[in-house]
Amino acid sequence: MLFDFYEPLLTEKQQTFLKYYFHDDYSLGEIASEFEVSRQAVYEHIKRAETVLEGYESKLKLLAKHNARQQWLSKLEAFAAEADVMFNQRLTAISAGLRAIESGGMETNGNE
Repeated sequence: MLFDFYEPLLTEKQQTFLKYYFHDDYSLGEIASEFEVSRQAVYEHIKRAETVLEGYESKLKLLAKHNARQQWLSKLEAFAAEADVMFNQRLTAISAGLRAIESGGMETNGNE
């Protein structure tokens, strides 16, 4: 999941190797064959990229903040489900707006 947040900060080769290894489930040998490099070179690129991703997360905490927002949204939605109808509609609208922002949209109409 760190890759999803910090992918643009990696080199092109790191992005490619990580995509092949984790998303496409290629083996080190398959990646090495594809790029005509050694398995060890592929392994080192992947390990270095993982270290970089962990470093970004330790400084920026984007994944931790995302997870915390998701937990608070779930609590809000659970509360909305238990609330009276009018209150429920308003909480659901607020929750939908927050989820839209989280998914990359820019919900700016807070006048629900």
